[in-house]
Amino acid sequence: MRGVFASTLREDSIELRVAAIAKVVPAHHVVSDRTAAWLHGVDAHTYGEHDDVPPIEWCALRGHEPTTLPGTDGRTRDLQASDVMLLHGVRATTPLRTALDLGCCLRRREAFATLCALAREHHFTRSDLIRALPRYRRRRGVIQLRGLVPLVDARFESQREAWCFLAIADAGIAVPEPQVWVEIDGVRTYRLDLAYRRRRVCVEYDGLEAHAGQESYDEERRDWLRRHGWTVIVLREGAFSGDALDAWLGELRAALDPTYSNRRW
Repeated sequence: MRGVFASTLREDSIELRVAAIAKVVPAHHVVSDRTAAWLHGVDAHTYGEHDDVPPIEWCALRGHEPTTLPGTDGRTRDLQASDVMLLHGVRATTPLRTALDLGCCLRRREAFATLCALAREHHFTRSDLIRALPRYRRRRGVIQLRGLVPLVDARFESQREAWCFLAIADAGIAVPEPQVWVEIDGVRTYRLDLAYRRRRVCVEYDGLEAHAGQESYDEERRDWLRRHGWTVIVLREGAFSGDALDAWLGELRAALDPTYSNRRW
């Protein structure tokens, strides 16, 4: 950014680049999409994009030219005053507007996880999303957005939990309840990622980071659940495509079959 200076002691980051670019773009430019989500506390970038600072996403208001500055991804978009807020000293799309935009333009499962994460972080509801949908009529990606909004739930605590839920819904299986507590002697003791309380069936994703260092606790917890009549389906990396996806969805269908308990024993 010509004419913008920063200390070499500062770490290169999305926040630093946004601040630098904001010094040189005209006032009708707004931080948008995944960059806006990042500033709102939600990471919507892919794993590989974290090897470097990803392009900073900006949109120019309709009737203005998008930025072509190096390190930016510029576009043009129709925005109302209510779609824009001042965030860390720069103009950015609001959490709700950011969620709706990303629900249209990201791949389906990433879009769903981001919608849920932004709803969780900023406390907007499924109803808020539904009320905003008419504005997106005829926009590219709106059919995907319309299909995802009725499924949005702010209770998911990770991207992979949201992916599990969406895979179940896409398979035509009754959807589970997120974050279900199991009580022992009236005390909330074990919390399950996704569960069917009445059928005593749960689905959990073992993330490398989220579960690191607690493998023995997870095994103890799942052993207790199985001994008390629960079916526990554990998913790991690679569970969302191909044979692995078909396998655990088939296991879930069988577990939810009313005759399953008779067949097991």
